[in-house]
Amino acid sequence: MLLQIAEAVASTPFAAWAAGSAYAYPVANVLHLLGLVLLLGGIGLIDLRLLGAFPRLPLQTLAEALTPLGIAGIFILVASGSVLFAADAVALAGSGIFRLKLVLIGIALANAVAFRVLYRRLDAAPPTAPSRLMALVSLALWLGVATFGRLIAYA
Repeated sequence: MLLQIAEAVASTPFAAWAAGSAYAYPVANVLHLLGLVLLLGGIGLIDLRLLGAFPRLPLQTLAEALTPLGIAGIFILVASGSVLFAADAVALAGSGIFRLKLVLIGIALANAVAFRVLYRRLDAAPPTAPSRLMALVSLALWLGVATFGRLIAYA
């Protein structure tokens, strides 16, 4: 199914622009890195706080300040990733590393949504063992996404 989507994307004017422009791919690549920094910087610091780092920082205040940055990072990643994918859609669809990255993104997003549903307020009590586990899983998943994203260039 991913290959069919990739073939459809590859035949669009957007893909022709993404692949043919001297600036589209490099700018999208830089923006993708910026989005990753915002995502990992925002969500990653909250995860670290849940795991016990920075104990003097109020968790709820930290989450309120950094969650919007993480969400902005996701939007930047989706927009820039669309350009990067369109520029080489068919080859990426055939990459096992890219497919694994997509799976990890799906699991990481599901973990984030589940966390938000389960833990709406973070300052009511110290982090619980399940919330700490979800934070650890979040860190591992997002770092895995970043790692596999970088490995795509070498596969």
